[in-house]
Amino acid sequence: MGMRSLSHGGSLWPGANSPGARIRGRRWPIGLLGALSAPLVWVGGEALAHGTAPPFSDLAWPISPKVLAQAPGMAGNTLTLNGISLTVPWMQREGRLGIADYGLTDSLGLRLLNSEAVERQPVQWFNDPGQSPLVLSAWVQGGHRYLDIQPLVDRYGWAIALRGQSLQIATPTPQIQSIRQVAQPWGERLIIQVSGPVVTQITESSGAYSLTLAATISESVARAGGQPPTGSGFRPLQISAAGPNTRITGAIATPHARPQISTQTNPHQILVDLRPDHLLPLNILWANGLRWRQQFFNVAGQVFPVYWLQINPTQAGLTLRPIWTAPTTATGTMPLQTMAQRWQAAAAINAGFFNRNNQYPLGAVRYNNDWISGPILSRGVVGWNNQGTFRLDRLFLKQTLTTANGQSFPIQAINSGYVQAGIGLYTPAWGPTYQPILEAETVVTVVNNQVTSQQLTTGATQLPIPIPPNGYLLALRSYATAARALVPGTPITVTSELLPANLEPMPQIVGGGPLLIKAQRIVLDPELEQFSRAFATQAAPRSALGLTATGELLLVAVHQSPTGTGPTLGELAQIMAQLGSTDALNLDGGSSASLYLGGRLINRHPRTAARVANGIGVFFP
Repeated sequence: MGMRSLSHGGSLWPGANSPGARIRGRRWPIGLLGALSAPLVWVGGEALAHGTAPPFSDLAWPISPKVLAQAPGMAGNTLTLNGISLTVPWMQREGRLGIADYGLTDSLGLRLLNSEAVERQPVQWFNDPGQSPLVLSAWVQGGHRYLDIQPLVDRYGWAIALRGQSLQIATPTPQIQSIRQVAQPWGERLIIQVSGPVVTQITESSGAYSLTLAATISESVARAGGQPPTGSGFRPLQISAAGPNTRITGAIATPHARPQISTQTNPHQILVDLRPDHLLPLNILWANGLRWRQQFFNVAGQVFPVYWLQINPTQAGLTLRPIWTAPTTATGTMPLQTMAQRWQAAAAINAGFFNRNNQYPLGAVRYNNDWISGPILSRGVVGWNNQGTFRLDRLFLKQTLTTANGQSFPIQAINSGYVQAGIGLYTPAWGPTYQPILEAETVVTVVNNQVTSQQLTTGATQLPIPIPPNGYLLALRSYATAARALVPGTPITVTSELLPANLEPMPQIVGGGPLLIKAQRIVLDPELEQFSRAFATQAAPRSALGLTATGELLLVAVHQSPTGTGPTLGELAQIMAQLGSTDALNLDGGSSASLYLGGRLINRHPRTAARVANGIGVFFP
């Protein structure tokens, strides 16, 4: 077969015409095919020579696949789909070309099905219900799970090109034949009938959703489809065409509703369901030692959507570590999705509390035996070691400062935004400097276990004070006795004791609270851990952590019931018990409740997720 460039004499190929050309019964947009004159091109699965490609009209369809040996180890984060640039990780490995699984669901409209094999992922996309689903090979690398798109390329006749670190995909362009809005008992359904399989991207904003379909639409179909049925109460759709793509924007009027996409064939249709009970039951063995689950749970007659990761902490190569905003500081907040990606975690859940005003942590974060932030108020924590042993309990850190002449003073907290009269200790883990939290503090600098200076800070504009790399600062708050004892030149020591003692050997500790379950008993007591009555009784989305009798770790997010509010702490404890938890701990909730897996939040849209101070990350080699 002779090789010729896709660009031929100023047009795509002889006989091409706008807005596209038909090749073996498929319509392709000219601009997209012209863009595929790239270093490496596949059409229907065959790798073509570098720099050139035959006109598509010369090719049989589909072409038998070849091993992608011409591009070993290529990877990138940019996917251009029918001319639209998206940030989606992709990589080539061992002759397979993979896209991160969420790229296939969010950007192409596929649905992941239950899977019991790490290396195989069934998907639903324009399948007949009686047919076996298409199964894509899968692998986990760099915090993402990649799905091999070669079967999709072969079955549906996609064209693929690699240009640098950008993966470019062009798909056939069917026609939109009709658009209908249909009332359902649970909400609203949008039915889009098309002449063939079509990739669909979905995005959400506040009160609205948008679909981008790689399909053309006539003016008459767009005009008719944009108008809701008379008397239905639905809002009009905004429909616009942009070259080979059609964009449909609609309103989300029902509280807590989210769009849910599915496809079917005979006829080819895209179904968009807007419903508050949008959770799809799912059970996917995502990686060795990590299972992704989601389903509804019933507590006292109320149904709650529950998303969780079931983790085997003894799985070879799998590790769990605390994560926070940056290794150089304990302060600040950011979205969990950003935090997990910064630490290169494959999965993560938000963890402890923090002060929303100054973004200082309010609870325990211990990393490799170093206190990034110390525990407060004897609240619940989870501690673990590198062998996969976990312990949950209420934790008290007893720290005592002793001078050379025998005077002793208790330390209230270490690296914490929790302040009362007493002594706060701040190490380099807090950051390079300490900004006095109260208007009047006496700050004592200690280097090599000896006081080197003492200064009284006043006023809200007090400059930050450097924290010595080989020492720490003591912030004295309404503690004149300690100030008189800690004059420059005074040698001092600080001793620490963890209660209960069985948490002392745990190099990793993360705090939350209150403790929900201990030794298979619900032990919820918010007042014991000094939480307010309002906090104890409110209903809200929740994050939690649990341990099972078999030693598995559960990272859990629970959201609002489709017909009501989120769970109370008592309802959360019951859900954790239903999940098989012998021990369980509440984590920060509300808009902070975030569960991350492989590049995206699986429990909520990221625009609804608040910034958090710290979390627990799951890592693979």
